[in-house]
Amino acid sequence: MGLTGGTGSGKSTVAARLSELGATVVDADVLAREVVATGTVGLDRVVAEFGQDVLRPDGALDRAALARVVFAADTRRRALEEITHPLIAARTAELAASVPADGVLVHDVPLLVEKRMGQGYHLVVVVHADADERVRRLERNRGMDAADVRSRIEAQASDDERRAAADVWLDNSGTPDELLERVDELWSLRLQPFAANLSAGRRADRPTQAVLVEHDPGWDAAGVRLVARVARAAGDRAHRVEHIGSTSVPGLAAKDCIDLQVVVDDLTTAAEVADGLRDAGLVRREERWWDPVYGDEFDKTMAQNADPGQTVNCHVRTADSPAWRDDLLFRDWLRATPAAADEYAALKRDLASQPHETIQDYADRKTPWVREALVRARGWAQEAGWSD
Repeated sequence: MGLTGGTGSGKSTVAARLSELGATVVDADVLAREVVATGTVGLDRVVAEFGQDVLRPDGALDRAALARVVFAADTRRRALEEITHPLIAARTAELAASVPADGVLVHDVPLLVEKRMGQGYHLVVVVHADADERVRRLERNRGMDAADVRSRIEAQASDDERRAAADVWLDNSGTPDELLERVDELWSLRLQPFAANLSAGRRADRPTQAVLVEHDPGWDAAGVRLVARVARAAGDRAHRVEHIGSTSVPGLAAKDCIDLQVVVDDLTTAAEVADGLRDAGLVRREERWWDPVYGDEFDKTMAQNADPGQTVNCHVRTADSPAWRDDLLFRDWLRATPAAADEYAALKRDLASQPHETIQDYADRKTPWVREALVRARGWAQEAGWSD
């Protein structure tokens, strides 16, 4: 998991607690200092690039002197990054390799949001406190100047940017004990089960019946995060990765489940991609399916969430399947036709309220309406000039 938060948010407290609970914590700032410590290859390369003036009399790196050089020009900053980033990445990988298969690796990265690194983690946790509270804490606990703290806060990612990147938003507006309670709960209810499920290739538990909730505005951001992770894991084998289903339609009531689809060349590739989606926190599930919309039995590869905190169905489909295009059309038609979305929502609420043994039973009962709706959607597509 990636851990981040603004200056004074309490991120270090969270990292320390996770370490106490059993996580392996890798602090990016600590590694950045470690790779250029006295006697390292990193320091030798820095001196070769920037000269002896970046050293103190004792031979250690003079960070202030180096900062004056690298922040004077982007080309010099990039030269430093070309030296340090591979060394930091190698050390991070070395530490990650020491973590048990069912363990939790916490990457503590202050600039995770600013550097857009979220797609590289199974989960991103953001520690948050209001700016005024962070200023008060840093004045009180570290003797920092309020104006300097506010300047640092303004130079960092905004709260909205961090919220969009966060799978978990840890509120630290209360007492230290309240924050630690939230971390303990996160560890026991989400992080440990997630790691165990992923290691075992096991899907997280989920409701057996359809439970509808009102539309959550956070579903859109969750879809963006998951699409980025899946696209990164699938690589060039994926022609496209998209957020589909009811959670992708603004205002539409839905099961709290993010549906994604990946389009690939063939079933062999689909299986390979689904296996590789463990890198995105999903585990493969494959079986023979009966599709009520198309009236046929077919092979379908899916990957589903190991994370107990977010239900996900990722449909990995072949390019010759009509399903991927119809799902896109259905989504876009509902987005563009509020009356149809309202009609669909009313149907779903009615069916979810009726007795049903499984979610598949609920889905099967929607099929007649969905078939008819696709006919209407195709008519809309022609009139609107819609294209996949």
